Amino acid sequence: MTMTEQTLRQQLLETSRRMVELGLNRGTAGNASVRFGDGMLITPSAMPVSEMGPESMVRMGLDGDVRQGGKPSSEWRFHRDILAARPEIGAVLHMHSTFATTIACLRRDVPPVHYMIAMAGGDNIRCTPYTLFGEQALSDHALEALRDRKACLLGNHGMIALGTDLADALAVAVEVESVCEIYWRTLQAGEPQILTAQQMHEVKQKFVDYKKRS
Repeated sequence: MTMTEQTLRQQLLETSRRMVELGLNRGTAGNASVRFGDGMLITPSAMPVSEMGPESMVRMGLDGDVRQGGKPSSEWRFHRDILAARPEIGAVLHMHSTFATTIACLRRDVPPVHYMIAMAGGDNIRCTPYTLFGEQALSDHALEALRDRKACLLGNHGMIALGTDLADALAVAVEVESVCEIYWRTLQAGEPQILTAQQMHEVKQKFVDYKKRS
């Protein structure tokens, strides 16, 4: 095993633990993957994060074949399909976080209720129709909802967040959960005031300038 693979396995484990610590996942819910060579490393199926070690991560090709390890997450299809379709993406996280899942159960897209929605790559966060977990149809819907985006909601299910690496994907997930909480809370008080397309354009330009300065 190369040092790169060992490092990625450890990072995948630490990210999975961090998702639990942040309340984004509980028990065996959710999963995570990271691009590795011409394939990926992905968390195992039906194993609590507390029982995982670096050796638990499953190495797969983008053809869907397991190259090393046990049974991969039941959601391996959308991890594989996203990494195959989006070469700029290096990590995929899936969680059943409370507020994102609440909005997903309403089957609502999240509108630009707060400017930080731009972290997800656009003016909204799309929600897919409901589809049975682990099926190809779920992956197909997710790919469509993620077009030009780094996050989407899965109808009556949860959230997917993408990043150039695991740290970036986790940052996106945290912001999306926060925006979903803000949206849910504003709906309890009334109808939120939604930012306009021009206002969101200005925000995204600010983000570009900020990254250049960074």
